[in-house]
Amino acid sequence: MKIRFLCMVAAVALLGACSSDDTANNSGAAASTTAPVVAPTKPGVVPGSQADFVANVGDRVFFEFDKYSLKADAKEQLNKWVAFLKKYPNDQLVVEGHADERGTREYNLALGERRANSVKDYLVSQGVQASRLKVISYGKERPAVLGSNESAWAQNRRAVGVVQ
Repeated sequence: MKIRFLCMVAAVALLGACSSDDTANNSGAAASTTAPVVAPTKPGVVPGSQADFVANVGDRVFFEFDKYSLKADAKEQLNKWVAFLKKYPNDQLVVEGHADERGTREYNLALGERRANSVKDYLVSQGVQASRLKVISYGKERPAVLGSNESAWAQNRRAVGVVQ
């Protein structure tokens, strides 16, 4: 996950470095009177994109060991997802379910799916159209943090939203 984030940051930095300054091409001409463009909250982040979702909303919720019920803080986070999805009605969201390394592959795939479905069900209950949501489970196959300790396991028991 750190590598994916770093790649996104590097891509944004490269795109920012490619921008040009129009004042050099104006040759002293008067400034344009067109309406100002609304800038994204963070420089280089496109509104409604995955980068916007991660930077300004937060893309994950966490679960207790061997559970798929949503805690109060997870519901609070998911309410932010609902607001984002209502603001950008053309966006689709893939909800990825994940588990820590303990348990069999089959068990963790099923647990990840239950986690992703509990997130989907909550989003639908808050007014998001089910047709905009897709669920996938990765079980223990894509850990966010490597390690065999409670700290790593806690970060891996999660559901992640991916804007499409």
